[in-house]
Amino acid sequence: MKQIIIYTKDYCPYCKSAKSLLTSKSVEFKEINMQEMSEGELEVLSKETKGYSTVPQIFIGSKFIGGFNDLKALEDSGKLDEMLKE
Repeated sequence: MKQIIIYTKDYCPYCKSAKSLLTSKSVEFKEINMQEMSEGELEVLSKETKGYSTVPQIFIGSKFIGGFNDLKALEDSGKLDEMLKE
């Protein structure tokens, strides 16, 4: 199974929803609090996401999939399970 990384902020309800969705599927993920990242780390992340500025920022393997709405759309379409297995 691919590694999942979720970049979050403490106050973000969408972050909680994304973590809840993955937990309900018994999927392990690594959470990184963006409020604890350095400016340099944030700049690198911004380049990886092509300037995506909201949270959560979710990666499955090396692919940036977007935020909670994108994750939910993948789940609703049945494509999330496929992505996790690839």
